[in-house]
Amino acid sequence: MPCAGQLTVLADSSLVRLDARTLHRMPKKDGILIKTSGSARRCAALRDGLGWPASPLADGCTISHVSSGPQLVGPPAAAERNWLPVVVAAGIAIAIVAGIVFFYEHGKAKPAVTPVSAVTDPYASSLPISKLAMSESANLSGGKVTYLDGHITNQGNRTVTAITVQVLFRDAANEIAWNETEPLRLIRTRDPYVDLEPVSAAPLKPGDRQDFRLVFDTVPDQWDGAYPEIRILRVETR
Repeated sequence: MPCAGQLTVLADSSLVRLDARTLHRMPKKDGILIKTSGSARRCAALRDGLGWPASPLADGCTISHVSSGPQLVGPPAAAERNWLPVVVAAGIAIAIVAGIVFFYEHGKAKPAVTPVSAVTDPYASSLPISKLAMSESANLSGGKVTYLDGHITNQGNRTVTAITVQVLFRDAANEIAWNETEPLRLIRTRDPYVDLEPVSAAPLKPGDRQDFRLVFDTVPDQWDGAYPEIRILRVETR
């Protein structure tokens, strides 16, 4: 049976049929098993054109295993894990947390201080405060926040839209240890957390009663632990 210029190539467990022209362009790889059929002269010519070593040619013109070198396709190399994205993400997270703490600590306005001798608002006598209670919690920087809750009633004949109070913390000698002035804020809701709003958001009509909360980021160590004094300095009404 004539060779017809074709070879059957077994390489890496795959069966491929190639003609002589293609074989001349094939790179000479180790580990290829070639079988052919046809005249010994034609197959020898193909063999010599490829540059393979001579092999016994018999009926069927068989060229045996060229060599026992490595496989045509080597095992895939193990991929190394890229840790750069993890490191970058961790650095960004740390920077964000540090920025929040810095802003919280340095972005706060200093508490206003009003002289103790300041005169209270004439409408203050119509706004009695009662049911005081104090509590504490930790802030982002590991410090302490102090809360002063209370109850206020509008016993006057005007609608109150804003209240500014002065809070005086005293020491064991009854001296002023901390003096802070801030607007009074009302407790809008308590669940799932305490939410505050200005008096202007829920004006106190005559006869209205409402809970409030004052928040202090700083309370001196000299404070005697007693309830601070609350003085109503300014009241806005309509």
